[in-house]
Amino acid sequence: MTGHDETATRLPVVVELRRYTLHPGRRDTLIDLFERELVTPQEACGMRLLGRFRDLDVPDRFVWLRGFPGMEARRQALAGFYGGPAWRRHRDAANATMIDSDDVLLLRPVLDPADADATDAGVAAGAEVIGVVCRFDAPVDPAVPLHFRQRLWPRFAAAGAALLGVFASEYASNDFPALPVRQGEHVFAWFARVPVWDDGMRAAWHADAPPQRPREREVMRLRPTAGSPW
Repeated sequence: MTGHDETATRLPVVVELRRYTLHPGRRDTLIDLFERELVTPQEACGMRLLGRFRDLDVPDRFVWLRGFPGMEARRQALAGFYGGPAWRRHRDAANATMIDSDDVLLLRPVLDPADADATDAGVAAGAEVIGVVCRFDAPVDPAVPLHFRQRLWPRFAAAGAALLGVFASEYASNDFPALPVRQGEHVFAWFARVPVWDDGMRAAWHADAPPQRPREREVMRLRPTAGSPW
């Protein structure tokens, strides 16, 4: 992506997509606590926090992604943070906002923005983000990310979107069982900053059938928090 340090935009090797269902009216409480007390300690343990979002269509859902250099680094970073003083100090307050925190997918990048042959279209930071999650009945065929890059993404780029990341399921076993993840699922997911998710964007999304038909396709409209890198 032009105008950026490529090393700064390169995606981590392993990424968690975490979607929390919260008690009604408690989302801003969690976000305030998270941004103030829990971002820096996670980064100090070696995690890279990619995006933190309010789901615009699900008022009590908090969506966020964090990345790691690999599975062993993930295990060590999680042990360091969840066994450390920041989480011990704030976990009761954080957990009190949550109904469910186990909707977690383990992903790996299959297309990095630095490799997407697309420039940052100048969509302002803090603009709406779309997150698309496609679920399949079998492992994602390599033709799916290729189709995305060659056929689908150029239409979004032409409409002013800026790509953030493209992912598929990471099948490595979860070696930090204290934090459950949804395993055995076959997922293709992508995130982009968009001017607005309008009829033109929806038409681009539905224009081409992918080479492997998903069982389910979900589009999340997301609003980044004030401190979100994405």
